[in-house]
Amino acid sequence: MSTSPVTLMVARRVAKGRYEELMAWLREGEQLATDFPGYLGSGVLAPPPHDDEFQIIFRFADEKTLHAWEFSASRSAWLSRGSELFADPSEYRVSGIDGWFGAVGARPPRWKQAVAIWLAFFPVSLLFNFGLGPLLNELDLFSRVLVSTAVLTPLMVYLFIPLSTHLLANWLQPSPPRKVTEAAA
Repeated sequence: MSTSPVTLMVARRVAKGRYEELMAWLREGEQLATDFPGYLGSGVLAPPPHDDEFQIIFRFADEKTLHAWEFSASRSAWLSRGSELFADPSEYRVSGIDGWFGAVGARPPRWKQAVAIWLAFFPVSLLFNFGLGPLLNELDLFSRVLVSTAVLTPLMVYLFIPLSTHLLANWLQPSPPRKVTEAAA
């Protein structure tokens, strides 16, 4: 079993006319997960326009703690309560930064992943240093880096990188192979 953080990504399509109920059910699931040891965070990504598939992300400290939550009686009861609210569920788990970029085989090239992370990191880092720079300048280099990484890392991992990948989803996704047709002779 993995000892690094693990992300469970769940896709749920809202059943017709059940949007509000699904949103309440998703919030209940997020709250439920917070009670489990090893829980690191979760979030719900709304579908793009003209789609109805939500992405729900649950992150745990390792495979063992995710497994405990995943096979718990309370999660099972929660899933049963929501079974009529969605259609076509799918789940997969990922480790590391791969979780930000989709399933194996559907991930963008590494250079696109790097650009998406940089586009999230640069403005947040700039604003952080602009706002807190004068206070941090009085600290020695080690303390300054310690404080800035302690503040910025969770912000990036749980908020800004998922936001960046969501906003850049169309650009990040590899284009489907083009159909090649033979030219008439």
